[in-house]
Amino acid sequence: MGEEKTMKIEAKRICIYPKDVQVLTGKSERSARKIIAKLRLIHSKDKHQFVSVKEFCDYAGLEEMEVTKRLK
Repeated sequence: MGEEKTMKIEAKRICIYPKDVQVLTGKSERSARKIIAKLRLIHSKDKHQFVSVKEFCDYAGLEEMEVTKRLK
């Protein structure tokens, strides 16, 4: 029997949280929460809905790939 190749799927986060915003921007926890709340408002999301890394990057003017690397 031949070697079985298994494909390893790398988990990639798609949601961003206030703590992530804090770490990435150096802002306070309160400011990070305000940014997340503003993004929810901009994208017409309810309180229970998540904000994506892409939405944050578009808003902040940051490269998604760079942010994703730092979220690991």
